[in-house]
Amino acid sequence: MSIDSITQAKASISETVAYRTLSAFFDNGEFAPIANLAKSNDTYAEVVAGRGYVNDESVLAFAQNPDFCGGAMSKAQASKLLKIYDLALKTGTPVVGFYNSKGGRLDEGNAMLNGFGEVLNAASKLSGVVPQVSVILGDCIGTGALNAVSADFVIATKDSRFSLDTTGKNSDIYYNSKNGIVNVVADDEDEAIEKTRQLLTYLPSSNLDAALWTEFEEIAPDVDGCLVKKTFDGDSVYKLTMDYGDNVRTVFASLEGRVQGIVRTKGGKLSEADANKIAKFVRFCDAFSLPVVTFVDADGFEDIKSAAKVSSAYAEATTVKISVVIGKAIGSAYIALAGSGANADMVYAFPEAVISPVNPEAAILIADPDKLNVPVEEQTGVVEAYAKENLGAEKAAENGYVDDVIAEDDLREVLIAANAMLANKRVKTEAKKHSTI
Repeated sequence: MSIDSITQAKASISETVAYRTLSAFFDNGEFAPIANLAKSNDTYAEVVAGRGYVNDESVLAFAQNPDFCGGAMSKAQASKLLKIYDLALKTGTPVVGFYNSKGGRLDEGNAMLNGFGEVLNAASKLSGVVPQVSVILGDCIGTGALNAVSADFVIATKDSRFSLDTTGKNSDIYYNSKNGIVNVVADDEDEAIEKTRQLLTYLPSSNLDAALWTEFEEIAPDVDGCLVKKTFDGDSVYKLTMDYGDNVRTVFASLEGRVQGIVRTKGGKLSEADANKIAKFVRFCDAFSLPVVTFVDADGFEDIKSAAKVSSAYAEATTVKISVVIGKAIGSAYIALAGSGANADMVYAFPEAVISPVNPEAAILIADPDKLNVPVEEQTGVVEAYAKENLGAEKAAENGYVDDVIAEDDLREVLIAANAMLANKRVKTEAKKHSTI
């Protein structure tokens, strides 16, 4: 192959949809292609891969190329993806995959399936080592969806189709977002790329690196019930999985420029979806040593399994964990999110917080049932007075269940001080492969 024909081939590849996607993703539209001329039968491989910079940080990325055989998985495509994953493992570099494929090259038979398996295995080995983000820009149907969903975060456009079912069943964005499969929904490809670039600013390059520090001048207001007002840095809130687990909000935000993972429960009992959302987010933050700040307002869990899942995620996490009871912390909610089960480093409470092994109505029935021997219309007031006197934040602090009772206006400074104190936290863990809960 002459240099002229090579130049012509490179020019042809640079005109493809996938190449343009990566150019739009990387800073200044520049990246170094990887295995650029690899062929799949009579055409070039159905994926473009390369390394470049995003916000001045090194990133490895690939984009399936619908211009060649519909972007279908093949031996050649699998080989290029494996190269990306191998480089990521060696260099501690995040991986972003842009998916737009009609499936796999059936003419390659079992070789194609083996390629899928090798790619999935390589991605699994990277899990918890470097951040992985999948971006669904078109079709991602069949086995390819299994690889895409194995990433830490999934961003998808509104018109994408994403399903393991080869018939396309349950592939629309409504289903995927309502079931917690997609973390961020974008209107189109341009917005998906921008949201991906934004997300990467919150993530460290690997589990051996710290997340970037960014300067923010203003203080963030409450954002759709995600945060406590005037606590975190302005314009620093990145919302995740907003359509799943309605009673919980999980977001990234920064505190004096330091990235924090925020969990906020919004009252009532936590469902299985809420528990799944919390556990996955906490495990990610722990894998990459991002501090977790949990705002607790919950009456417990709807079922035992959900409570155990959340408690396990918090208990196993060795990253910085700070809990703030802003409303109720009843029974299993206190244990799993703020108490001994969460193994939180610091626990704070607002003055109006209620902390109790059971709800206040049950507590007064158990401890002092005669107090309810009043007209029905007066019972609510009696319960509230009992809770304030016996189940409030001050009583919890007296008994050592919270470290301090603080005003909401002081929360930002308290969290800044706690982060500074815990910055060099070190925890020795038991020798084991992983937990089984």
